Amino acid sequence: MVDYICQYMTNLENQRVTPDVEPGYLRKLIPSEAPVEPENWEDIMNDVDNKIMPGVTHWQHPRFHAYFPSGNSYPSILADMLSDAIGCIGFSWAASPACTELETIVMDWLGKAIGLPNDFITSSKGSRGGGVIQTSASECVLVSMLAARNQAIQYLKRNKPHVEDNVFLPKLVGYCSREAHSCVEKAAKILLVKLRILEPDENGSLRKETLLEAMEKDKANGMVPFFVSTILGSTSSCSFDNLQEIGPICKAEPCTWLHVDAAYAGNAFICPELKPLLKGIEYADSFNTNPNKWLLVNFDCSCLWVRCRMRLTHALVVDPLYLQHANSDEAIDYRHWGIPLSRRFRSLKLWFVIRKYGLSGLQKYIRNHMKLAKHFESLVKKDNRFEVVNDVRLGLVCFRLLAPDTVNQTLLATINASGKLHMIPSMVKGKYIIRFCVTAERATRDDIEYAWRTITEHASDLLGMLPTRKEFVRPPLTRQKSKRFSFTRSVSKELYKRSKSKSNLHDGATPILVADSDEENETTPSNENDDILDALTNCKILPEDDDVFNQDNCDDNFRIHPTSPKEIACNGT
Repeated sequence: MVDYICQYMTNLENQRVTPDVEPGYLRKLIPSEAPVEPENWEDIMNDVDNKIMPGVTHWQHPRFHAYFPSGNSYPSILADMLSDAIGCIGFSWAASPACTELETIVMDWLGKAIGLPNDFITSSKGSRGGGVIQTSASECVLVSMLAARNQAIQYLKRNKPHVEDNVFLPKLVGYCSREAHSCVEKAAKILLVKLRILEPDENGSLRKETLLEAMEKDKANGMVPFFVSTILGSTSSCSFDNLQEIGPICKAEPCTWLHVDAAYAGNAFICPELKPLLKGIEYADSFNTNPNKWLLVNFDCSCLWVRCRMRLTHALVVDPLYLQHANSDEAIDYRHWGIPLSRRFRSLKLWFVIRKYGLSGLQKYIRNHMKLAKHFESLVKKDNRFEVVNDVRLGLVCFRLLAPDTVNQTLLATINASGKLHMIPSMVKGKYIIRFCVTAERATRDDIEYAWRTITEHASDLLGMLPTRKEFVRPPLTRQKSKRFSFTRSVSKELYKRSKSKSNLHDGATPILVADSDEENETTPSNENDDILDALTNCKILPEDDDVFNQDNCDDNFRIHPTSPKEIACNGT
């Protein structure tokens, strides 16, 4: 298996970035019943090659530029192998002393390297805080909101000690920016509390005036602000909320918890020159970042620090006799710091990676990504057909053609369908943009220039198609047709209209295709050219056609004439 992994990593560049398969492909290749008799290892690995690998999206591919980096390195892989071999379930100190103590130590290492206040560092003199490894940033946000909810309820119960906790839930309200990740909204749903989604400024930053106005309005209506989730490095555009402005507002409230979600950008703060982006962290009650994004550590490894561990554990402690041990008063039991009881030996991989690379090696890795992102930004700015939409501070560049949204959708669809690159879209400043993120550990300038050549070649092909408007008729897009677009969520027109009235957060990575009808069955004759991908890739979109998501009707005066009979499999639009 070690040899297989090494061969896979070495030969990645020769693979398509994304698979060319249809939904349900694997069910046709694997028996419907589990084998009764044991099978040979060689047969299993042959099936990995012939059945599994054709359906894998290669996140470690040098041409993969979607989402954020998926941390990976040989030290981390080996540490996970060792953790799996040890096979301990480290829910308490007694369950595995080394598992608990190493987690505390490496969390202090990383917290100090990032530049967190001493209150967050377990070993600092007088500290009541500390760090814990969670599964994901979503879990970090949920656990922090849970602790904040418990703190607020205890505050409200001071004058009503005999009232049940759930009576206070309708009064609690949390806040976040529209740029925040959708996990904040999900956490609020799970915890049955209200969430106000606030508008950021033109740079995607949540500012004090917006937050203060919302909080004052809610307090006037008898509500209790209990939680503010801020972001340092948003998913859509890597924007930063203004902690220096927001922090004092939260501190002025009797029970408002300030959480800082820095899932991607937080790793970069190990670089001294980036620490100014952390200004205002002294006001935070909790902070999370994901080494499994941008610190070469394999998933799962999300780090959460809290200023006061008692406020966290008070919301989570359940202590049956069979889990108690003689050293409970002297050691940390991490089962009280999160939702699951069972915990893997995840600190090993963080320890291995930090030791093998050293902080200097990790800083070099991050700086290389930032340098390459700035190079990509310069290439975009030199081409007057494109624009850069975000402030490129780290490894993410948001760009688009200076053309309607629909043209940019088509550009991304054709690039991803080629299998040469993989990128995803988002909405920034009300525009449909393409996210280009540097992700590969050993990314080079050649990788960036290859990506830009691929993008500009597809853009030139697309912009070169200038048929007259009256030559085209786009066949109706049914739900069944729209489902063919891999990586695209299909919704009906009616459902989309209803969703527009809601203030939902986005996950920054789920493009939507709006169907013209809810019909599941296709009734359009094949001779009327029902290849919807050809319709997108071969149609010249004029400015008045911009933003298909907001249009109620499609012009039916278009007929698509494909330039090639070749069928294109779309892996993102």
